[in-house]
Amino acid sequence: MAWRGNISKSLKELRILLCQSSPASASARFLLHPSLSLWTFVEMNYRDLKTLNPKFPFLIRECSGIQPQLWARYDMGVERCVNLDGMSESQILKSLEDLVKAGGATKA
Repeated sequence: MAWRGNISKSLKELRILLCQSSPASASARFLLHPSLSLWTFVEMNYRDLKTLNPKFPFLIRECSGIQPQLWARYDMGVERCVNLDGMSESQILKSLEDLVKAGGATKA
Protein backbone atom coordinates (compact mmCIF):
# COMPACT_ATOMS: atom_id res chain seq x y z
CA MET A 1 0.00 0.00 0.00
CA ALA A 2 2.84 2.37 -0.83
CA TRP A 3 0.41 4.42 -2.91
CA ARG A 4 -1.08 5.81 0.31
CA GLY A 5 2.05 7.87 0.89
CA ASN A 6 1.97 9.17 -2.69
CA ILE A 7 -1.42 10.88 -2.47
CA SER A 8 0.11 14.31 -1.95
CA LYS A 9 2.49 13.73 -4.88
CA SER A 10 -0.22 12.58 -7.30
CA LEU A 11 -3.22 14.77 -6.38
CA LYS A 12 -3.85 18.39 -5.47
CA GLU A 13 -7.03 17.76 -3.48
CA LEU A 14 -9.38 14.93 -2.55
CA ARG A 15 -13.06 15.56 -1.80
CA ILE A 16 -15.39 13.02 -0.26
CA LEU A 17 -19.06 13.91 -0.67
CA LEU A 18 -21.68 12.13 1.42
CA CYS A 19 -25.16 12.56 2.84
CA GLN A 20 -25.35 14.22 6.21
CA SER A 21 -27.35 12.73 9.07
CA SER A 22 -28.97 14.45 11.97
CA PRO A 23 -28.07 13.28 15.51
CA ALA A 24 -31.69 12.30 16.16
CA SER A 25 -31.84 9.86 13.26
CA ALA A 26 -28.18 8.88 12.94
CA SER A 27 -28.59 5.26 14.02
CA ALA A 28 -31.46 4.59 11.63
CA ARG A 29 -29.74 6.30 8.71
CA PHE A 30 -26.48 4.45 9.26
CA LEU A 31 -28.37 1.16 9.11
CA LEU A 32 -30.22 2.01 5.92
CA HIS A 33 -28.23 4.68 4.12
CA PRO A 34 -25.98 3.74 1.17
CA SER A 35 -23.25 6.03 2.55
CA LEU A 36 -22.61 3.64 5.45
CA SER A 37 -19.56 2.16 3.75
CA LEU A 38 -18.26 5.64 3.02
CA TRP A 39 -18.57 6.61 6.70
CA THR A 40 -16.79 3.37 7.60
CA PHE A 41 -14.08 4.19 5.07
CA VAL A 42 -13.59 7.70 6.50
CA GLU A 43 -13.51 6.45 10.09
CA MET A 44 -11.10 3.60 9.36
CA ASN A 45 -8.71 5.29 6.92
CA TYR A 46 -8.64 9.06 7.43
CA ARG A 47 -6.11 9.11 10.27
CA ASP A 48 -3.65 6.86 8.43
CA LEU A 49 -3.97 8.78 5.15
CA LYS A 50 -3.59 12.14 6.89
CA THR A 51 -0.56 10.94 8.85
CA LEU A 52 1.15 9.89 5.61
CA ASN A 53 0.12 13.13 3.84
CA PRO A 54 -0.03 15.75 6.62
CA LYS A 55 -0.33 18.88 4.46
CA PHE A 56 -2.63 17.39 1.84
CA PRO A 57 -6.23 18.73 1.72
CA PHE A 58 -8.66 15.88 2.40
CA LEU A 59 -12.07 17.52 2.24
CA ILE A 60 -15.10 15.73 3.66
CA ARG A 61 -18.34 17.39 2.60
CA GLU A 62 -21.77 16.44 3.85
CA CYS A 63 -24.88 17.40 1.95
CA SER A 64 -28.43 16.19 2.38
CA GLY A 65 -29.58 13.83 -0.36
CA ILE A 66 -26.32 13.69 -2.34
CA GLN A 67 -24.98 10.47 -3.82
CA PRO A 68 -21.68 9.46 -2.19
CA GLN A 69 -18.78 10.50 -4.42
CA LEU A 70 -15.01 10.73 -4.42
CA TRP A 71 -13.49 13.66 -6.34
CA ALA A 72 -9.79 13.89 -7.15
CA ARG A 73 -8.26 17.14 -8.41
CA TYR A 74 -5.00 16.91 -10.33
CA ASP A 75 -2.63 19.48 -11.86
CA MET A 76 -4.11 22.10 -14.16
CA GLY A 77 -7.54 21.80 -12.52
CA VAL A 78 -8.31 18.39 -14.01
CA GLU A 79 -10.85 16.50 -11.88
CA ARG A 80 -12.11 12.93 -11.85
CA CYS A 81 -15.14 11.63 -9.98
CA VAL A 82 -16.06 8.16 -8.78
CA ASN A 83 -19.62 7.36 -7.69
CA LEU A 84 -19.37 5.36 -4.44
CA ASP A 85 -23.02 4.39 -4.08
CA GLY A 86 -23.27 0.86 -2.70
CA MET A 87 -19.51 0.26 -2.55
CA SER A 88 -17.85 -1.56 0.32
CA GLU A 89 -14.89 -0.09 2.21
CA SER A 90 -12.44 -2.20 0.19
CA GLN A 91 -14.02 -1.08 -3.10
CA ILE A 92 -13.76 2.57 -2.01
CA LEU A 93 -10.10 2.05 -1.10
CA LYS A 94 -9.47 0.47 -4.52
CA SER A 95 -11.18 3.44 -6.23
CA LEU A 96 -8.96 5.84 -4.29
CA GLU A 97 -5.87 3.82 -5.21
CA ASP A 98 -6.86 3.97 -8.89
CA LEU A 99 -7.29 7.76 -8.69
CA VAL A 100 -3.88 8.16 -7.04
CA LYS A 101 -2.18 5.93 -9.60
CA ALA A 102 -3.87 7.83 -12.44
CA GLY A 103 -2.39 11.04 -11.07
CA GLY A 104 1.05 9.48 -10.80
CA ALA A 105 0.83 8.26 -14.40
CA THR A 106 0.15 11.79 -15.68
CA LYS A 107 3.31 13.06 -13.97
CA ALA A 108 5.55 10.33 -15.38
